[in-house]
Amino acid sequence: MTIGIDKISFHVPDYYLDMTDLAHARETDPAKFHIGLGQDQMALIPKTQDIITLGASAAAKILTADDKKMIDMVIVGTESSTDFSKSAAVTIHKLLDIQPFARSFEIKHACYGGTAALQQARDYVAAHPDRKVLVIAADIAKYGLHSGGEPTQGCGAVAMLVTKNPHLLAFNNDSVFYSEDVYDFWRPAGHDYPLVDGHLSNQIYIDSFTRIWEQNKKINQTTSSDYAALTFHLPYTKMGRKALRAIFPEMSETEQQRLETRYDEAIIYSRQVGNLYTGSLYLGLASLLDNSKLAAGERIGLFSYGSGAVSEFFSMTLMEDYQQYLSIEENQLLLSKRKRLSITEYEEMFAEKLPTDGKTYTFSDPTKFAINKISDNIRYYNK
Repeated sequence: MTIGIDKISFHVPDYYLDMTDLAHARETDPAKFHIGLGQDQMALIPKTQDIITLGASAAAKILTADDKKMIDMVIVGTESSTDFSKSAAVTIHKLLDIQPFARSFEIKHACYGGTAALQQARDYVAAHPDRKVLVIAADIAKYGLHSGGEPTQGCGAVAMLVTKNPHLLAFNNDSVFYSEDVYDFWRPAGHDYPLVDGHLSNQIYIDSFTRIWEQNKKINQTTSSDYAALTFHLPYTKMGRKALRAIFPEMSETEQQRLETRYDEAIIYSRQVGNLYTGSLYLGLASLLDNSKLAAGERIGLFSYGSGAVSEFFSMTLMEDYQQYLSIEENQLLLSKRKRLSITEYEEMFAEKLPTDGKTYTFSDPTKFAINKISDNIRYYNK
């Protein structure tokens, strides 16, 4: 039985910061951000939006009334939860009017959570082939103003509907995993922003990829020539490129150029959005599908990485006529219609937070899904 991603969509807020503006404000050469990190724009989110509104917005674009009747499970992969107890998936389930006899829960492991959710969705559909699973990878990457991680911030959500006989991509059941207990990136309770050992994080990321790549070749008996493209978790787009180039010595120059061309197509959206944490791999996948001329039957390799650290490499095969089920114009319009904020506007938006004193406050945000009230520390949403 073929199981895979039947539909995919993403959502980002209506605001962004140009990285040249940030570089000038921080008295830094813009090339450090545009070339050194590979980032051009950073998605920004107001206080009236969160991972729930991002996830609901992404999923609403792809779900039909029939889908909502067939979904048995809503899984949100995130490290930006709005509550230490209640799952964002439960609220998204309600906002989207999905049938009530469904499981709804979150999965957390840094940027790996979305992949864990996707693999669990595959297992569920394998056992219940007539049902569907909604997977959402949503995060808000914040490191603080004037911090070292500031230029690698971002936010957004990717939604994927997992079914049998998918229209887009089918799993190949060839996952390889790797775990290592390290502190390269972590956020203890009580900390608003993560703690990062930047040098270690970069090294562990590359080491994890090269180790899992070798294990993949050993177990699945594949080489780079078996993949039409390799996609990566993208904390910033230069990071994935470093990992890709780490295995270049085993390839011909022609093979290197082929995979790097596909890589450039897979990072087009991420260059305009920034870090989605657990959604970044799948934003890259969406970018690859929208911007590459790939053929049905070709295999795409995916490298997922979550600090701490867990990584996974697996592959998916493109379905016949998959291009007919993409939303290329809609995705490009979403990015092009956003408002560019000034540094002052960005810093003001960054500093704004929802009140936590338990009192009642109302907000006006015309976005389809947004927080319109908070009372007794409960968030209420537009529907």
